Amino acid sequence: MKLGFSPEEEAFRAEAAAWLQAELSGPFADLRGITSLTAAPDRRRAWERRLGEARWGCIGWPEAYGGRDATLAEQVIFAEEYARAGAPPRLNHIGVELAGPTILAFGSDEQKARLLPPIARGEQLWCQGYSEPNAGSDLANVRTRAWRDGGDWVIEGQKVWTSLAQFSDWIFVVARTEPGSKGPKGLSFLLVPIDQPGVTVRPIRQITGDAEFNETFFDGARTAAANILGEPGQGWQVAMALLGFERGVSTLAQQMGFRNELDAVIRAAKANGAARDPLIRQRIAKAEIGLRLMRYGALRMLSGGTGGAEGNGAAALTYKIQWASWRRSLGELAIDVLGIAGEIGDGAEYGFGELSTLFLYSRADTIYGGTNQIQRNIIAERALGLPREPRGDIG
Repeated sequence: MKLGFSPEEEAFRAEAAAWLQAELSGPFADLRGITSLTAAPDRRRAWERRLGEARWGCIGWPEAYGGRDATLAEQVIFAEEYARAGAPPRLNHIGVELAGPTILAFGSDEQKARLLPPIARGEQLWCQGYSEPNAGSDLANVRTRAWRDGGDWVIEGQKVWTSLAQFSDWIFVVARTEPGSKGPKGLSFLLVPIDQPGVTVRPIRQITGDAEFNETFFDGARTAAANILGEPGQGWQVAMALLGFERGVSTLAQQMGFRNELDAVIRAAKANGAARDPLIRQRIAKAEIGLRLMRYGALRMLSGGTGGAEGNGAAALTYKIQWASWRRSLGELAIDVLGIAGEIGDGAEYGFGELSTLFLYSRADTIYGGTNQIQRNIIAERALGLPREPRGDIG
């Protein structure tokens, strides 16, 4: 496992850090330190375009599609420096980290040439159409359906928890295209433009007061027949491969975000005297140890020995439950450090501060992206080879 970086890679780090510092101290200084996923969308669209202009938006992609052909080490370095600089959350995270790599893996040459450059340039934002009201952790239960009508696919159904759909231009949709099929069979992976009469997006207000998530309705929505990844009926394989990319290089940037949150908790504990409590100090130390272990585990996972960047190895299966449980505990630590002050909003309505929002948001970490319960089943069945959990009615 590689834990250090070469002189050439450190030079790349210096270049990336200098560029981020110049941009976030200059024309985009107003975006530095933003943590909300929905704040300042117009300015963050401009930031996505600026990243694209400088070819920092998708550095691991081939140069032909707007990337830099960056090595894995360089991708890790940029992810770390991006978070360290206090850059805003990527408004096109889904496009850059999920849709793009999946198109690279499964798309035709025509699809790659047509769909990838606008993502790399920050011109087209994407969201994910997986979960439904009756198909959350059980993705194979999707009921959204699609059928061919001439040169188009026509789509009917509903998706939910579609992050940042209100800002997106495209959505990838897992839909049932074979009538009468059940489970993972008969599904297709469709790429659908959002700005059309057949698509309705309704934001969902969260406990934090934010509205990152949405309901997305398809009522006769259309997309060209060419906008399908893989063959009809192979959507499950494409969808599962996409989830593997979610455990890729972005995990290191995520951990830098966690680093910033833990540092904020420590500052608050020192400022209000909570750090004098030996139990609080012990919990801070435990959080620090857990974060360092996550970093080493992620580097090992990405090194290729246990699954590589695609995250399909046994180690990758444990990562979601590891970080989600750690961050939920960090949120509880944050609110305990704040005490009663953490229950008072700083502004109108739900204007809570950074650490109070961390507590509220982290309650969902062990639910979205695969609940802890589902992750334990996956670890047992896929990594340990244990018998599958019985399905069907009991009693």
